[in-house]
Amino acid sequence: MKINWGKGIVIAFVLFMSFILYFVIKVQSDHKYDNELVTQEYYKKEKLVQGNIESIQNANSLNVKVAITKTEEGLVVSFPDSLDPKLIKGKVSLYRPSNQKLDFETLISLSGSDLLIPKNNLVGGLWGITVSWEYEGKTYLNKEEIYF
Repeated sequence: MKINWGKGIVIAFVLFMSFILYFVIKVQSDHKYDNELVTQEYYKKEKLVQGNIESIQNANSLNVKVAITKTEEGLVVSFPDSLDPKLIKGKVSLYRPSNQKLDFETLISLSGSDLLIPKNNLVGGLWGITVSWEYEGKTYLNKEEIYF
């Protein structure tokens, strides 16, 4: 059998497609390669965008803003001292872009103006922190990224 240019090109295409399909099937079937979504219920969260924009504007209009700082004990979320800590309700969501299994939420319950997220809950790396809180019927939203 003689191989000419036409047959060579067809054989090259078939080999290339086989090569690509092999890796697609391997990645889809092997549990070592994690194919998780960045966030669950993406479209439901997308519908809340306008409310989030208003909450972010409310947070930016405060004279003293919420501060998130790293300490030896962990992360400290500091609310303005001018607000009554007993009236602040909400949650702090910690999002790890590299591993969805490390994401968690903490409810805000304050006796002072600071909330501590212990160091033992945090793995080193990049964290997205969202503080969603309410004070006297007004909603606030603070977002920040910290490398811990």
